[in-house]
Amino acid sequence: MKWLGRRQSDNVEDRRSSSTGKTIVGGGIIGIIIIVIKLLSGGDSAEILNQALQQQNQSSATEQQVIPGDDSLANFVSVVLADNEDVWHTLFQESQLQYAEPKLVLFRDGVESGCGQAGSSIGPFYCPADQKVYIDLGFFRDLKDKLGAPGDFACAYVIAHEVGHHVQNLLGTSDQVHRKQQQLSEEDANKLSVALELQADFYAGVWAHHNQKMKNILEAGDIDEALGAANAVGDDRLQMRSSGQVMPDAFTHGTSAQRMYWFKLGFTTGDVEKGNTFKEMGLSVK
Repeated sequence: MKWLGRRQSDNVEDRRSSSTGKTIVGGGIIGIIIIVIKLLSGGDSAEILNQALQQQNQSSATEQQVIPGDDSLANFVSVVLADNEDVWHTLFQESQLQYAEPKLVLFRDGVESGCGQAGSSIGPFYCPADQKVYIDLGFFRDLKDKLGAPGDFACAYVIAHEVGHHVQNLLGTSDQVHRKQQQLSEEDANKLSVALELQADFYAGVWAHHNQKMKNILEAGDIDEALGAANAVGDDRLQMRSSGQVMPDAFTHGTSAQRMYWFKLGFTTGDVEKGNTFKEMGLSVK
């Protein structure tokens, strides 16, 4: 993807150097208990508290270590977010709607969001409560090294997918789905989750289609990289990887084949109206 030297978004919040909810003395409440025990045992309070502060400073220094390549990757994320802003502003205007730009939060290890505290293990996510996308850059390294989906456009697909959830939030689709899910069994609620995720994949493809038309940013192999990422994060592939078996009733994001299909359909058509994944799956959110 041609991205160097292009506009970066103003909507990126960099929280990578924050403590992200970690408490001092390397152990939260356990650390506090240790301090109290030492004090009650006759220890010198000034010395004990000084040791605690030294441990806190050492922990903070460790947390703030710079990971090679992260700054460049952060700049790339900012460019991709800017491209999403440009495309969705245009598409919303064409439908006489107003697009509200989401914020994107970069974090490391864990983060406090409007949807609660989350760790890096859950991967990138969108929180409708504060209209923010949350990404630990370490996920992109895992996408390449652990899931076998390298390439900058694989990362771009992930970002565009999360922005796709923001689009669903603005259009009211997310609220409709969540209300309907409360009336259903877990299995049927999961089917709606799959449709919601596949539509976000479709929107990512729509973004790629229009971004290419507007800015001619694609390079050879970019779409294959995005499809590789969609394939890597399919429920069936992830389940097989983690447990050695596939459980369709537990799917929440769709199979690899489904995720690739809907992204490719969005990229090929560029038509938002063709992304009714709910209808195609025989589902209703009314």
